[in-house]
Amino acid sequence: MSCCNKNNNFEKVLEIGRPPNIKKLFPNSKALIVSGKVIDRAMIAKGKAMTIAANARNSFIMKGTLMAAQRANAAIIIEIAKSESTYCQIGSWNLAVHVDQLCNELGITVPVAIHADHYGIKNEKDLEIAKVEIPSMFDAGITSIAIDASHLPEDKNLLANIELNKYVPAWAGLETEVGEIKGDQGLSTPKEAVFQIAGLNANGVFPDWIALNNGTVHGLEASNAAGIQVELTAEIHNKLAKYKMSGAQHGTSGNSSEKLREIAQKTNTTKANVATALQMISWGLEVNDYGNATVKDGNFVKVKGKGADEEMWASAVTHANEKGWKIGDYKKLNLAFENKFCGQSKEVRDRMAKDVEDFVYKMLVDVFNAKDTAPLAIDAILKAGSHDLGAKVGRVEDPAEWTPAKITEKASKLGVDRGPDGDFDD
Repeated sequence: MSCCNKNNNFEKVLEIGRPPNIKKLFPNSKALIVSGKVIDRAMIAKGKAMTIAANARNSFIMKGTLMAAQRANAAIIIEIAKSESTYCQIGSWNLAVHVDQLCNELGITVPVAIHADHYGIKNEKDLEIAKVEIPSMFDAGITSIAIDASHLPEDKNLLANIELNKYVPAWAGLETEVGEIKGDQGLSTPKEAVFQIAGLNANGVFPDWIALNNGTVHGLEASNAAGIQVELTAEIHNKLAKYKMSGAQHGTSGNSSEKLREIAQKTNTTKANVATALQMISWGLEVNDYGNATVKDGNFVKVKGKGADEEMWASAVTHANEKGWKIGDYKKLNLAFENKFCGQSKEVRDRMAKDVEDFVYKMLVDVFNAKDTAPLAIDAILKAGSHDLGAKVGRVEDPAEWTPAKITEKASKLGVDRGPDGDFDD
């Protein structure tokens, strides 16, 4: 049964639960687009649960994920990373429009947050641009954001998060990151995480999630033996207990269902990003339990009768070969072939979305423990009587101990191993 049918207060929640930017953009909508805070609180209320944050690289991923969420009665997040907008037609400025349209078209009544993932800050120029771009993304309908300055030294990361917080609405979901995602190199440490969250707390910034470099990667996982270090993640989360931090798990593709169940059960993770696996499934490629697409003789294996039309996929492969793309570059097909994929027959389009739906449903119900979290999200809104659920914890640190000068001094004593240099964007 749908969330709407289970809860007679749906119309009330639709009125009070949608943030002001969403109500302004979509005044007549029946889509329950909410703050990321709402999704986090629903997972906390269920306990030992995390939900999908689906990277909407194409329209079939969005549609399939929303259908799975409705089927599982689960509160979810639809997101896109700053880097993904360079090779996808979907970006932070049109994501909300697509999600709202699909929710109304499909009759989706579960709560959905719109997340700007990995909004990267790598230098002073990025910081200045962010002061304009972040408000513009909220104007366009995002309801949650990840400020990712993890590429910078620890003090600069913290100071950038503090400076940019004034451009993020207080009601919005907020994620911060320590440790650039680099696999098993430059792993995040408890000291580094506490430094970041304590410094933010002292300066009146209260994130909902922290993302770590806990052994995962973006994109294709090279080895099933690699992946998320659960014990490290749990240790860091425990060190942050007084700040009531939830975890955001990046690079979920490439880790087994068993590993992901362990993350949900043993850590405080409530948000699990899934990008590459959903992309491959929508195209009809063979994917194992780890979310990795099968590679044979240097090429992906297309499953006949799944995903894109066979002739269309052959055309996509030819395009990639002509461009000299390696298999890790196939993500660029999202930009080059979105319109072509959308121009296929209804039967093919429907199966592309359906394959995503079935995969996501299994993740939500059998792996993430997110089933029936939609009513919990609605309850959180009703309890607050507002779209703004407030922070999970107030200020517990002394601001006098976290001035810019003292932040730089403290950072110099962390002794963090940042791992190798390189481009580790999603």
